[in-house]
Amino acid sequence: MKKLQAVIMRGGTSRAVFLHERDLPADPAERDPAILGVFGSPDPFRKQVDGLGGATSSTSKVAVIGDGRAHGVDVTYDFGQVSIDQPLIDRRGNCGNISSAVGPFAVDEGLVEVVEPVTQVRFLNTNTGKVIVAHVPTRDGRFDPRGDFAIPGVPGTAAKIQLDYLDPGGAVTGALLPTGRVRDVVDVPGVGEIEISIVDAANPLVYARWEDLGLTGLETPQDVDGDPALLARIESVRAAAAVLAGITATPEEATANVPSVPKMAFVGRPRDYVRTDGEPATASATTLRAAMMSMGRLHPAFALSGGICTAVAAGIPGTLVAGLSDHASAPAGVCRIGHPSGILSMEAHPEQVDGAWHIAKVSAFRTARRLMEGVAYVPDREYLPDNAEQQAQSAHR
Repeated sequence: MKKLQAVIMRGGTSRAVFLHERDLPADPAERDPAILGVFGSPDPFRKQVDGLGGATSSTSKVAVIGDGRAHGVDVTYDFGQVSIDQPLIDRRGNCGNISSAVGPFAVDEGLVEVVEPVTQVRFLNTNTGKVIVAHVPTRDGRFDPRGDFAIPGVPGTAAKIQLDYLDPGGAVTGALLPTGRVRDVVDVPGVGEIEISIVDAANPLVYARWEDLGLTGLETPQDVDGDPALLARIESVRAAAAVLAGITATPEEATANVPSVPKMAFVGRPRDYVRTDGEPATASATTLRAAMMSMGRLHPAFALSGGICTAVAAGIPGTLVAGLSDHASAPAGVCRIGHPSGILSMEAHPEQVDGAWHIAKVSAFRTARRLMEGVAYVPDREYLPDNAEQQAQSAHR
């Protein structure tokens, strides 16, 4: 057995296993099997019963934290979406929710100098090459999780953590508008021609109208996830957009190897609907009704990186998001996304500079909590290549 120091953190509405880069093999051919062994992936039964994974896209995530001094930041943060049933860790994008736990982790692990009552932690997300600044509440030299801030999808209240995403445009594709256009029309097998917008800020998202996919905007996550034919149509659109955005060469490659980006989102005018907790959501409280997919399933809330991208898209005239948003119901730049669990409020102010759209910063607010710390045991068969007897003996020393 190989031992790895591990910390499980909740960040926003997601959960991840946090590992130190120094504890992992430098060779990706060894590193990924070790991480998969920690999570209990791949599991054909989709339970991750033999590891620490939570068997959902929101709870099967890994964060690898390294020394950031060579990059001019406090720490580096490499995010991985760990597949539940495939031997795959997708690193083509970031997770905004897990980003909110990086600062608290760095504080509690002694990776930054603590300044009370708030410590700023600058970290580089290696997936996107973007810098994020976390404003972490601190007390007695540690992260202070206590507070009265609540977010939909997480019970109770906690300390508010401000995240400043600096220059989030082009995080994965290198361009805020990967196709150079605010709208595109794609001809998708089994769907036909469908109008979409592709925007890349914090993470790339492809937007389509609810109605163009045969939806009403009143569907629950169970309604979507329980319809295999619908899921296939949604994935076909997402895969076609991946090719259009230059992320993959073929739709088949997008489905097989890059399930995490672009993420698919459905958008429409505000409307009354029922939240996942059974409570009513009113159209007047939102500027947009939206939901997004994550690893082939409807996200139970709305990913923070998706919220950043959606707020940016709402501020760019001509996108589907801008055209469907109720701009009169909120202050300039504010996007109130009505999602399955509640409302996510974001603010972004895209500006045109020399004919191109630019965003200096998007701020978001989340909560986080350290759930447990300890040792994760990784079977040698997962950690080491086959027939690597010498390496296996070394690992036992």
